[in-house]
Amino acid sequence: MVNLLAAAAALAAATPTPSPPVAQVSEPAQPAMFVVRDADTTVYIFGTFHALDGKATWFSDNVRDAFEHSSELVLETLIPEGPVAPSAFGKAFRPPSVTPSASFLATTRMALTAGRAQGMQVDNGADMVLRRTAEAEGKPVAGLETLEFQLEMFNHMTDAAASPQPSVADKAGNAASPSAIDSLSKSMAAMQSAWKQGDQSVFVTMLEQLKSGAPQTYRTMFTERNARWADWIKARMQAPGTVFVAVGAGHLAGTDSLLVRLAELGVESRRVD
Repeated sequence: MVNLLAAAAALAAATPTPSPPVAQVSEPAQPAMFVVRDADTTVYIFGTFHALDGKATWFSDNVRDAFEHSSELVLETLIPEGPVAPSAFGKAFRPPSVTPSASFLATTRMALTAGRAQGMQVDNGADMVLRRTAEAEGKPVAGLETLEFQLEMFNHMTDAAASPQPSVADKAGNAASPSAIDSLSKSMAAMQSAWKQGDQSVFVTMLEQLKSGAPQTYRTMFTERNARWADWIKARMQAPGTVFVAVGAGHLAGTDSLLVRLAELGVESRRVD
C-alpha cells in the first residue's frame, strides 16, 4: 500500500534531485480516474495517494459516483488490522530479513516521516478512506496482491534503493539525515499537490528518475506489477459487473503504466473528467 511513498524515498536514495515547487491547490481536489468498459463490464481505475493531509475533498463528484455504482472495491493489497501473527501468511511465509546494510523498509519509514512533516497520514490516504467506506456499506473488498507478496517484494530489493547511502540514512539504514527528510518532505508535498489536481506529470518525472537511478526497483515495483494487474483487469472484463480498482497514482503514469499495459492487451481506457 505504501509503494508510492517507498518509491519516493527510493528515488531520494538513488538519485537525489531538487524538489519541485508546491502548487497551491484550490479545493475540492480532482485526482485522476480512468475507465475501461465493454457491453456488460465496467472497471474504474482510480489513482490513489497513500497518505494525505486531509485538507482536500477528493471523494466526491465523479469519484464518488463511480465508487457507488461499483459492486466491489479492489485495492493493491489488504493490510490486516491489528497485530498479525506470521502463521496468518501460511506455512511458506518467511519474515523479511532486514539487515543493517540493506533495508528497503528504512526508506519506507523515511517516506512516512517526511510525509508526517507535511501533515500527511496513512489513515487519511485514499486507500484507507475507500476501504473504510466500502466496508461500512457492505461492499466486498479484495486485493490484487497478498501482503506476503508485498513484504517479499520489499525484502528482495537489490539496488541502490534497497541500500540507502550515508547521505540519506545512517550506517544502520534506520535514520535519514535532516536534509534528506526535508528534501523528501517537499517532494512528497509536491506530489500530493499534483495528485489533488489530477496532474500526472510529477509522477512521470519521478518514475523516469527512479528508472534511471534504481532500474531493478523500478522494474519490480512498477513494470512487472503493472503487467500483472493489466492481465487481471483483462480477465475481469470477461465477467459482467462494475468494479472500482484503486492503485497508487504512479502506476497510472509513464511509459510502463497500467494503462499502457492494458492498451497492449487491446483494452482501451479513457480518463473520466
